[in-house]
Amino acid sequence: MASLPHVRIYRRPGAKLPVRATPGSAALDVHACLPPDTFITITPGDYLDIPTGLFVEIPEGFMLSLRPRSGLALKHCVTLPNAPATIDSDYRGEIRVILVNHGKKPFRIDHGDRIAQMLLEKVIDFAWDESETPIDPDSTPRGAGGFGSTGLA
Repeated sequence: MASLPHVRIYRRPGAKLPVRATPGSAALDVHACLPPDTFITITPGDYLDIPTGLFVEIPEGFMLSLRPRSGLALKHCVTLPNAPATIDSDYRGEIRVILVNHGKKPFRIDHGDRIAQMLLEKVIDFAWDESETPIDPDSTPRGAGGFGSTGLA
């Protein structure tokens, strides 16, 4: 079995380490890290960045991505407006999660609430092979069709 990549992490006091909710979970849950006895409310139509209390050293050749939690989206219409959010390997600040409330009611966030999911992903470097001639849109059956061109179902 291949060796797992190691990611150095520092947690501010009270911050929770990201963990998988179940053994089959692909992503790790990320939690809000708020001062004691405080909460954050996102009003309908508003967005805020939520602190996690986490600082990481992502290995070169990797990135972290933050993704919405489906339960927050379904039950409260709260999601990440920049999903998936990309955290580059050379970023060293606190991981913060931007949440937007598309719902009709204010959404309250307390310390320790699960607010996003995190994935460690391999970055594949590549080089552009610039062409002197246009790319033929008819070179595949789909061609230039996009934005629902393959059907609704």
